[in-house]
Amino acid sequence: MNEEVTITVESSEKTDEPDDLSQDKGVQHDQGIEEMAGNGNNAIKSEMFILMGKNVEDYLDDDDVNDESDYCEENEDELDEHPRDKFILEESQDPAHYYPTTKSGKARYMVGKVMEHIAFHLFTILLILFDIAIVVTDLAAGSSAHYHDELEICSRVIITYFMLEVMLRIFYKGDEFFRNWADILDMIIVFGTFIIDFTLGGYGRLKIIGRVVRVIRGMRCIYIMYSEYRHFKKATRRVVSQNKRRYRKEGFDLDLCYVTERVIAMSFPSSGMRSLYRNPIKKVGKFLDKKHSSHYKVYDLCSELTYDRKVFHDRVEKVRVDDHNVPRLKDMIEFCADVKDWLKADDNNIIAVHCKGGKGRTGTMICTWLIHTELFEEAKESLNYFGERRTDRRKGSMFQGVETPSQSRYVEYYEKVKWDLGGKLPAIRKLRILSMRINSIKGVGKGDGSDLSLQICLGDKKIGEWTLKNPDHIKLIHSKDEDYIDFTLLHCPPLTDDVKCRFISTSRNIPRVYDDCAFYFWFHTAFIEKHRLHLNREEIDNPHKKRAQKVFRDSFSITVHFKGK
Repeated sequence: MNEEVTITVESSEKTDEPDDLSQDKGVQHDQGIEEMAGNGNNAIKSEMFILMGKNVEDYLDDDDVNDESDYCEENEDELDEHPRDKFILEESQDPAHYYPTTKSGKARYMVGKVMEHIAFHLFTILLILFDIAIVVTDLAAGSSAHYHDELEICSRVIITYFMLEVMLRIFYKGDEFFRNWADILDMIIVFGTFIIDFTLGGYGRLKIIGRVVRVIRGMRCIYIMYSEYRHFKKATRRVVSQNKRRYRKEGFDLDLCYVTERVIAMSFPSSGMRSLYRNPIKKVGKFLDKKHSSHYKVYDLCSELTYDRKVFHDRVEKVRVDDHNVPRLKDMIEFCADVKDWLKADDNNIIAVHCKGGKGRTGTMICTWLIHTELFEEAKESLNYFGERRTDRRKGSMFQGVETPSQSRYVEYYEKVKWDLGGKLPAIRKLRILSMRINSIKGVGKGDGSDLSLQICLGDKKIGEWTLKNPDHIKLIHSKDEDYIDFTLLHCPPLTDDVKCRFISTSRNIPRVYDDCAFYFWFHTAFIEKHRLHLNREEIDNPHKKRAQKVFRDSFSITVHFKGK
């Protein structure tokens, strides 16, 4: 399918979106699109099959075709219920699209890829330090030293390298090079000192001229080191962002991507030392001002970091979420309501959402919004789509979507809130933990639970901590043959809404991947079915990570039994 596919969802009815939204080749399978369109309303069916080059009448029932105009009239109010937005399904639709198609463009892209690599910049820094050493040695030895010629040759080789580096930068950046004053200054300094070096270098033995040449070389080294520091910072940010999709056009190079046409995901807007490896806040502000003027609003999900909101003209909403943890269900609902009001206020309005890395917490909230606005019906589809939009497959295969199990679970909760509860908070439900069973405990700490303690939090408030080997609070049973521990919590306080269970170990053999603990998980009491919660290894925070799975085996699981208040 060669046509560009743009899907505009304008109905509040449920539609099944395609499961495969990979950006690897920038195309969609007809079968998945047919299924999506086939389950959607007639307006979407028509648009989808026209874009596929298929005959609409072959797929619509006769009643569908005859009643299409009646359908639109009857549902005109529903079509306006949610802000209009569009998926980004093809690479060419991406505002950050920069991958070339011509041979010359591909050559420029490959040259840029090499020159922007952090290894290239580390080599250049070492070369600058070597050049400084040459200048110092030359000054210390004096103009009559017998090895002056050897130093002269080394210095000229280095300045020639810098000349080639600037020329290659001009080649791969093109017109963008001459729109950046720093790049232009680099060119003037390098070209100028190159000419002076080759013109006057032969007179280096003469006292006055030699001194001038050495001073110029020293100043050149200082400037190039400063310039290289600027390039090295950009390379460091790219390394930290890994293979997250970046915006690299119009002089910008930011860890930022458009999830839809009106939703941006990005990493933390930073200042000071943190801006060495995160998005510089002034650059982010400049980007948003240039691209969206007064039509953007920023949602800050970081509980642990702050910044100057004035950079974004005070259009910032703070939703406090701890790193690698979940937002409260109430906050998710309020977030969606606020986003809806903002996007409906003006068709040009957009939102930019960030946490620290622009991945877990950011993805959780954006996926929630995609379900709320009915771009997706199911949490799984929304999570897959966000992951594909955030991941640049050309740079690596590492998935850059929501990975923390509790965060994915809360997106699933919101799916139920949306479709089963009409977008409203569920009724308050009080539960107490009766007992827990942890299977495949062998190899986890001491292997019998005696090194573990349990913390329970309601939201961000800790309400209790129990050591599993303490008989006054816990009745612990360890079955060595069946490889499990079962413990009864004798005095559990009533639990409501968002609950966090956090297990701490005194053993050093358990990796503390996140949250400075052995393992943890979140749940909401309203969604506990039959007074039981069972979580496999992949559904528990920390054991889901590969580096922890030497300790937590495939069969590791937790079952929690509850009783009413």
